[in-house]
Amino acid sequence: MDYDLSMRKIIRFFKGLKRLDKYILVQIIEMFLMGVFVFTAIIFASDTFITLIKQISKYGIPFKVALIMIILNLPSVFVMTIPMGVLLSTVMTLNRLSLASEITVMRSCGIGLNRIARPIFVFAIIMSMASFFINETVVPLATKRSKNLALWAFGQKNIPNGKQNFVFKEVGEKGLKRLFYVGHCEDNTLHNISVLDVSKPDTVQILQARFGSTSPEGWAFDKGAVYTVTEKGKILNTTFFEHSVAQFGMDLSKELEKNIARERNFVQLVKYLASNKTFDEETTNSLRIELHDKIALPVTTIVFVLIGVPLAITPPRVRYNRGFLFSILIIFFYYLIRALSISFGETGTIPPFFAAWLPNIIIAIFGAWLYYKKVYTIT
Repeated sequence: MDYDLSMRKIIRFFKGLKRLDKYILVQIIEMFLMGVFVFTAIIFASDTFITLIKQISKYGIPFKVALIMIILNLPSVFVMTIPMGVLLSTVMTLNRLSLASEITVMRSCGIGLNRIARPIFVFAIIMSMASFFINETVVPLATKRSKNLALWAFGQKNIPNGKQNFVFKEVGEKGLKRLFYVGHCEDNTLHNISVLDVSKPDTVQILQARFGSTSPEGWAFDKGAVYTVTEKGKILNTTFFEHSVAQFGMDLSKELEKNIARERNFVQLVKYLASNKTFDEETTNSLRIELHDKIALPVTTIVFVLIGVPLAITPPRVRYNRGFLFSILIIFFYYLIRALSISFGETGTIPPFFAAWLPNIIIAIFGAWLYYKKVYTIT
């Protein structure tokens, strides 16, 4: 019922548009969808997919779980590609209209560039709101699900339920580090565990425990003892414990802490920063940059249109479409400035606010200057 009502509203909205707005918007939307698909495929294949494959190989996550995690990362990629898609659609569409002399005809009929660009700015504002909505609702939920799957998969690693008397080893760069013996495993609990740790050069540690399990933080042992022995067999000390966690293998918890900001929306991240004062300066700066970026990144959609519109209006002497080239160059310079500003922000060289907003400020100033020249200067 709600879906039918929404569709009727959309249809009424398009029917109420003027012919010029419909003409421009249809072409913008078609190119936008293509741009989002292309940029999502590029980012996903070059960054997200490769990162996840590395994590799969490092942490032994099953393929089915990894596939679901890959799908859950798509919303965060969409948030990045929406501004790119809007920029590409703006520049490609207006550049094509300019090459076909349609913009020249419109302006000769008294239709100024402001009027031509108005539906594009409206579309950019709508997409900016959609990007903010996805980043505030879908991305935190998907990131949490992905993290929970990773935790679950890592918890299942090296837990062969029902198997008895099995041995496995941990190998480092210089050879064997630890040798694990488990009496049997039942209900994801290890029984009668012995660990031979030869990672230290001058001593050997022997750990024995009645119960144990794996976790993202390491191996958890209950009711056991640790013996430290020299190379000559002399026992240096013996420690008994009821519960202990040893950092064996990969520590997935530190890797997952990188998604703290993505797991929370704007309000939740503000509360999280206010309630946690124990972070070091670099972590605090990084989280504050992420906080401001939750608004700055959607606004990039509008900023891209501001600079894309004047660049797309091709001079009469140019007879080829420069839209795609302009789009790639703008995106390249934007993310170059963004990478530099975030790096300076994390080290405390510039405030977190400017680290997140500096790329938008620079491109907005340059775009406003170009837009003014194109609209109010006779060319």
